[in-house]
Amino acid sequence: MASDLSQLMSPAAVQAALDEFGRLGRSDFLNRYGFGKSRDYMVRNPLTGDLCDSKAIVGAAFCHQFPQHGPLKPSEFSEGDATVVTKLQSLGFEVVRIGEDWSLEEVKAAVSAYFEMLTLEARQERYNKSEFNAALRQRLRGRSKSSVELKHQNISAVLQALELPFIAGYKPRGNAQLLLRKVVQAFVLEHSDLMRQIVDALEEVRPSQSKTFKAVLVEPPALEQVVRLTSGLPRPRLPRKVDYVLRDETNRRLGRAGEQWVLEFEQQRLRTQGQDELFQRVDWISDRLGDGAGYDILSYDAPSLPRYIEVKTTNGPHASSFVISRNELEFSKEVKDAFYLYRVFQFRESPALYMLNGDISKHLHLEPMDYRASFRQLIG
Repeated sequence: MASDLSQLMSPAAVQAALDEFGRLGRSDFLNRYGFGKSRDYMVRNPLTGDLCDSKAIVGAAFCHQFPQHGPLKPSEFSEGDATVVTKLQSLGFEVVRIGEDWSLEEVKAAVSAYFEMLTLEARQERYNKSEFNAALRQRLRGRSKSSVELKHQNISAVLQALELPFIAGYKPRGNAQLLLRKVVQAFVLEHSDLMRQIVDALEEVRPSQSKTFKAVLVEPPALEQVVRLTSGLPRPRLPRKVDYVLRDETNRRLGRAGEQWVLEFEQQRLRTQGQDELFQRVDWISDRLGDGAGYDILSYDAPSLPRYIEVKTTNGPHASSFVISRNELEFSKEVKDAFYLYRVFQFRESPALYMLNGDISKHLHLEPMDYRASFRQLIG
């Protein structure tokens, strides 16, 4: 009944139904709730990008919100698809008319708006995401605000896979449509000067304005399981000059600035703990002896408890990837709990950090990047 449908007010219940759809598969889900396949409208799962049958999702969602009443039946949707579409959109979900996924023109408009925002962010110029969202929707075919936000998160995921900077406020979300990946890759290759300006601006080293070190320590990003999609597209071989992660890693000025910031952070940490004698023993190893020790800074938790700190600094956001050397990885395994990786991020704006303790391979996905070539083969 229409009155029953009007009682569905929980986005969490809809998401639970979408998750159940994903677990069971389309056929089993529709059989469980007695629905046929949607002929006109599908709802997109914002967590996976998958399209699900709209009426069946609403019927199951009612059961998740009101377990005592059970799901709505197909016969109870007396006002047809229009009511279901309106309900799902009012709860913040994207509804797609079958056969009307994002067109090439819509994708190009979304990508253009995204890079306009990214350029402003690189220049540290203020902009309003909601205003960009509203302006973009004027050029699209009735897309919702959440639909545009999801598309921008998809663009972030494509850029992250290309090891390029992305908008910090749009956390990468995979399962982007093939067309979107093609358009983003084409934009990057066709606008190499713009990408160079963005990367150079984001790698600019400025003195940190935050020296109080208050509220800078945060939790590390969660380790996610990501399915690698085979799109059939050749990976763009971008010039080293716009390879964000490698430039970030090899930018010694940024690295040294981050190490100095961590040195002061450690001194402040020990002072706050009343360990002035340990404060005097903090040593900037990489500055005094050079790289190669497997860590950058020697600090302490107690006189006989050293803390070996490797510093990785970026102007990018919380989940930015970084490069670990084989020497650093092996050293983390050798000294175990005495090893700390300090990941300093958003360094240019408001530095914050998270720490990874112990064997680095237990915290991160590690992907080989380079090979040492020789004519000698090690055996045994």
